[in-house]
Amino acid sequence: MTEKLKLMAHSPEDLGIISAALQDSVLRVGDMAWLPGQHRFAAVANRYRWEKIAGRGQKARKSGRGQRVRAGLHFDGILKVQVKNIALDQPDQVIALLAIELEPGADGSAVINLIFAGGAHIRLEAECVDAVLSDLSDDWPALRVPDHNLS
Repeated sequence: MTEKLKLMAHSPEDLGIISAALQDSVLRVGDMAWLPGQHRFAAVANRYRWEKIAGRGQKARKSGRGQRVRAGLHFDGILKVQVKNIALDQPDQVIALLAIELEPGADGSAVINLIFAGGAHIRLEAECVDAVLSDLSDDWPALRVPDHNLS
């Protein structure tokens, strides 16, 4: 059985850990939702389990071994969502999450930026940092290790 990850973020440092855990996750556009009545933004993604190959060196990366797991992410206290370069009318489009970054907002609020490959971006205006990441499934073999080398 898979060791399931569950992380909560209430500070910039916490959010950095969630960002690292979600690096190279892939998700369908239709697997994201803003629930304005609940002030929540949520998504379900296929998360690459970097923690399972960390420290195993270049050999593990070149072998193509790795795992993915279905993971849920939600942010609470969301006041506004802005989307750039994501076709919301194409729910089956797959996008790759590169990072989650935090900017301080006015009056102690927060601006959380979800940065995707290809210049896609989601900007969440939030009352504060309040996020939860939870693995939802057992793992399965990844097709390959994500590679950021441009050569």
